[in-house]
Amino acid sequence: MSGTAGQGANGVSKKSKAVKLVMEEDQEAVNLAADWADISQGLRKDLGQQAHSQWIKPIQPGNYCKETGTLDLYLPTEFSANWVADRFADRLSLAWKIARPDVRHVRVLVHPGRRQLPELRLGGGGARPASAPANDSAQGSADPISAVLAGEAFAALGQGPAGIDASQTFSSFVTGQSNVLACNAAQRMAATETPQFSPLYLKGATGQGKTHLLHAIGHAYLQHHPHARIFYCSAERFMVEFVQALRQNQMIEFKSRLRGFDLLLVDDIQFIIGKASAQEELLYTIDALLQEGKRLVFAADRAPQALDGVEPRLLSRLSMGLVADIQPADIELRRSILQNRLGRFASVDVPSDVIEFLARTINRNVRELVGGLNKLIAYAQLTGQAVSLQLAEEQLTDILSANRRRITIDEIQRTVCQFYRIDRTEMSSKRRARAVVRPRQVAMYLAKVLTPRSYPEIGRKFGGRDHSTVIHAVRLIEELRTRDADMDGDVRSLLRQLES
Repeated sequence: MSGTAGQGANGVSKKSKAVKLVMEEDQEAVNLAADWADISQGLRKDLGQQAHSQWIKPIQPGNYCKETGTLDLYLPTEFSANWVADRFADRLSLAWKIARPDVRHVRVLVHPGRRQLPELRLGGGGARPASAPANDSAQGSADPISAVLAGEAFAALGQGPAGIDASQTFSSFVTGQSNVLACNAAQRMAATETPQFSPLYLKGATGQGKTHLLHAIGHAYLQHHPHARIFYCSAERFMVEFVQALRQNQMIEFKSRLRGFDLLLVDDIQFIIGKASAQEELLYTIDALLQEGKRLVFAADRAPQALDGVEPRLLSRLSMGLVADIQPADIELRRSILQNRLGRFASVDVPSDVIEFLARTINRNVRELVGGLNKLIAYAQLTGQAVSLQLAEEQLTDILSANRRRITIDEIQRTVCQFYRIDRTEMSSKRRARAVVRPRQVAMYLAKVLTPRSYPEIGRKFGGRDHSTVIHAVRLIEELRTRDADMDGDVRSLLRQLES
């Protein structure tokens, strides 16, 4: 009996130690995260917003060995880990030693759980025979990048071996004033006739449709030129494959295959930095393809002249054709994108006020906008609930809070007064003249739409008015917008000014 009790006590003791160990590890992880937040903030001030956002922000604190004082910092890709280790290792090590004197060594590594990129094998398997057909399938080729989709095979696949997504076509790309130039230029690049410009350089912030247009170009080009060979990749992937070919002494194969394509599509060209030899190879590839009348398209989040660490000769090649800017989608385009997307959910009823709410609130980029709609519809279908404004506010909290710009009632009043050319004091005055009352009601309506303030709070900002006065103003402007085109136009114009 006593032996059993002793074993039980021993088991409880081991369990307690295990629980204590887990708690200590969790607390250590919290402490590391807190220290990293402070260090990251300091590095942002030292390095600048751009370098910090690109290289420092993605770092995640990893394992920490107290015995050796070694801390692992994780990055998502091999390229970014190598770049940070080469450029910022000493700075990171010093910052951590200041924050935590027990940290003696800092290692920059690839995150062990990172997504593995497919092996492109640009330099493997020897040179492709000149007699080989241009439209070999992925199954029949040792070189999936070199493989090309013919029309019938392409239509049957969601994503072919050339890396082109068949769902991202010109027909599914919604155009507006902010992206019509880029879309028209992309269509011209994929047309049968030779374009007047090459290369095409698509510039736009994250999530505005650059990658969609790259895939659309590849899709349309293959339809017009069924036996063409295309190459689609990111700049980071290009550099990884270049380094691998260099290490394996397969540069001849790498060059011959790369320059054998009819259409070159390179995404995220802002990452083609560092490695002078890789930049030089891309430069020679561009020259070789242009001399043969081939087509080249690049995409980046900034203009060619704003690329960091890129040699001038390559910058001149990137900007020698057409630089097409994709501006952030305005509210009209965001509405159109949501309506277009709804066509894929024929059985789901999404009220117009929900569409308007999403279009007005999720304004950072199109990818977040579409993602928010997808998440909302998926949640409604899985739970059996109806899509409503309340459900959208409850389930999209993270997306909505990240997109909301803090617009103040003072800012609204100032903008409305400038628009209607009245004095700012009229927002709080007791005057009842129509020329004053209507702008005041518009300002109250905008305050309710654009800020989280309650009716009583809004009333207090308008000369201490009762909340019922604000409710009346909001309902009145809502009604006027449905039957008075001039009023609706005024409100739309004010919304654009305040949200820009």
